[in-house]
Amino acid sequence: MIERLRVSRLSVAEWERGRDLRLRALARDPDAFASTLDRERGFPPSAWQDRLRREDAATFVARRHGLDAGIAVGAAWAGRPGTAGLFGMWVAPDARGAGLGDALVAAVVEWSRDAGYDRLVLEVGDENAAAIALYERHGFRPTGRSHAMPSPREHFGEHERALSLR
Repeated sequence: MIERLRVSRLSVAEWERGRDLRLRALARDPDAFASTLDRERGFPPSAWQDRLRREDAATFVARRHGLDAGIAVGAAWAGRPGTAGLFGMWVAPDARGAGLGDALVAAVVEWSRDAGYDRLVLEVGDENAAAIALYERHGFRPTGRSHAMPSPREHFGEHERALSLR
């Protein structure tokens, strides 16, 4: 029997799964990310492996019907002691609405708590109603910080949301 939904943390040995999902996300929904497909497609294997070696980060993959269909990263937020970030969240279009986003957010929240962070922060596109609703369901609230995405997507606005973990 094929499992319906499963979230697991990637190991360094599984770097190709993480790379493939990230590149799919950048190709399918480029305006949702600060980085670009062209930039990340050129990363050597060691760069993908190094992401998974970090002690202050965890990459989670959601599988649906035996296929990788979503990804999210929890990592320390540089320059903000006690704060982790939820980064690179993406669910394949054909798997949206099936609970993968909720499962990935829950995995990053649990990892952040277990790692001892006090707060979990993310940035979301101002027009991304589905993602905003997802984060609202998990208790993320606007912080009042907002900005434009980096080039070449400076025409898109993002705002910050945070969740207290204590």
